[in-house]
Amino acid sequence: MKKIELISPADGSVYVERQPMSRDAAQAAAARARAAQPAWAARPLEERIALVKAGVAKLTAMKETLAKELAGQMGRPIRFGQGEMGGVNARTDYMSDIAAETLAPKMIEDSNAFRRYLAREALGVIFVIAPWNYPFLTAINTIVPGLIAGNTIVLKHASQTLLAGERLAEAFHAAGIPEDVFQNVVFDHATTEALIAARAFDFVNFTGSVGGGQAIERAAAGTFTPLGLELGGKDPGYVRADANLDAAVDTLMDGAMFNSGQCCCGIERVYVHESLYDAFVEKSVAWVNSLKLGNPMDETTTLGPMANVRFAKVVRDQIAEAVAQGAKPLIDPANFPEDDGGAYLAPQILVNVDHSMRVMTEESFGPVVGIMKVKDDAEALRLMNDSAYGLTASIWTEDYDTAAAIGAQIQTGTIMMNRADYLDPALCWTGCKDTGRGGSLSYLGFYSVTRPKSYHLKKV
Repeated sequence: MKKIELISPADGSVYVERQPMSRDAAQAAAARARAAQPAWAARPLEERIALVKAGVAKLTAMKETLAKELAGQMGRPIRFGQGEMGGVNARTDYMSDIAAETLAPKMIEDSNAFRRYLAREALGVIFVIAPWNYPFLTAINTIVPGLIAGNTIVLKHASQTLLAGERLAEAFHAAGIPEDVFQNVVFDHATTEALIAARAFDFVNFTGSVGGGQAIERAAAGTFTPLGLELGGKDPGYVRADANLDAAVDTLMDGAMFNSGQCCCGIERVYVHESLYDAFVEKSVAWVNSLKLGNPMDETTTLGPMANVRFAKVVRDQIAEAVAQGAKPLIDPANFPEDDGGAYLAPQILVNVDHSMRVMTEESFGPVVGIMKVKDDAEALRLMNDSAYGLTASIWTEDYDTAAAIGAQIQTGTIMMNRADYLDPALCWTGCKDTGRGGSLSYLGFYSVTRPKSYHLKKV
């Protein structure tokens, strides 16, 4: 079986390599997780919460090492590398705080004749297939509620961030979570699909491409295994006439360019009211030109390489096609000398764009954003909904009711007003259309990793 090589986008070297597990070893790992689950679920909830929080604390204590490893593995500038831990802790704390109330039985009747109630029961073994772009945050979304609710976890991390899975296992095991309760594994695609098809898991959570989600669904067909799928996105921003212009530019451009545009809920297209369009574009160009593209290990770098050369090619191709169709690029690549035809890619703003161009309709997942002028809310709504995806939408206005009214008409999972590229652990992280199905975080995140169980007890 061929080794999996992690190629660093920083310099093209082999950063780390690992041997995938054989089919027999993979089946044995899943079997150990299943055997360990009843005893883990039998532990008091407070004990499970304490162990999970201790594991996250161990992970947080490694944040300097994690930042360096992320720079090497997927190219995130080291100056931003520790930021992920803030979100990891916030989400862990919130899910821990609501666990007892959310998982408690809901009493319907408790009388001399009947006791009727609804309980939540752990699903069993959860298989988490985590992505590379936010390798800790995205994994934690399912790992934390899954463990707290009494499930065991089998984690398969993306080949671009192999060390992230190992660090998570190291931290949780050091905190006292048994090795069979939380396992980090290295599977190839064929083994992954074979175990899903064999019903080795009771829930599969996948974050990644639409094609990857389709492969998971095909593997699970006929097994009735529940799936959580967070797939592609093409998240829009809409700047109304009453928007705070400077705040909109700062947040939307950061949402488009942070992490080299490789964010699940990054801003990929912006629609601006005609009264603000020229000023928005001018200020956005200045904002993007202030970035520094460079080696992610350099503390002054604000824009690192894309995680892989092939990802950068997708973005280059989309930009080239759009320009050939009449789009106008506003950022001179000469301002970003690291644009080497490889993983280092200059950011780009495109105007004179429309929805006949792939850059406005297909996921880019890179440092490019198209900006279109609109005359009113109706035109903005039509364009925002003209998408195969639906994860988040960012509306810029000074009025709550206006944002809510527009948001009610947008086909998406989350509506944000005057912010973008953000997850609130109290709100469900979910999407629609080709973005996938299911949800994590909030109290609904616990519902994803448990099943309802009804008790109808009668005295005679």
